[in-house]
Amino acid sequence: MTDVTQTTATTTRAAATTRAAAESRLPNPARLVPELGAVAGALYKAVTNGSVAKTTIDLMQLRAGQIVGNTYLTVMHTDSLRKDGVTEERITAVASWRDAPYFSEAEAVALELVEAVLVGGDRGERVPDALYERAAAVYDETALTTLALAIGQVNFFVPLAVIGKPLPGLKPSEQWR
Repeated sequence: MTDVTQTTATTTRAAATTRAAAESRLPNPARLVPELGAVAGALYKAVTNGSVAKTTIDLMQLRAGQIVGNTYLTVMHTDSLRKDGVTEERITAVASWRDAPYFSEAEAVALELVEAVLVGGDRGERVPDALYERAAAVYDETALTTLALAIGQVNFFVPLAVIGKPLPGLKPSEQWR
């Protein structure tokens, strides 16, 4: 291969990579599957029933995005936390929440729940009785159910985020092709 041919091929690959990075892989999922809007709306309504602080839910969902390694989800929940006035120290410490002094007992148990559900332990139940008891000590049954639904809500969107690879920092309406 000549130097000119090799340079042209490299430039073509770089241009294709730049174009691919400027758009998500999938077109607008709500246009392809119109029922998605109703499901997403119902999940949002269930999770925002007021039994758990919005900040706690966003902290959990940020941790879920970190666990699955998805930049779109981590940026989205980080932005939401910032808009709600959460400090940078708290946002940054979500990744290492176990030894961070920034979280209430209720927030820490919510973060532990999302990790237990998504990561699990080496053996035994994902959510052992001891964790459930700690959660039940700070949350009533409605709030515990809401926490479970909040974990389910973010997990509902994980496949679209991982497979579709939406662009971080952009609203769905700004990026779907």
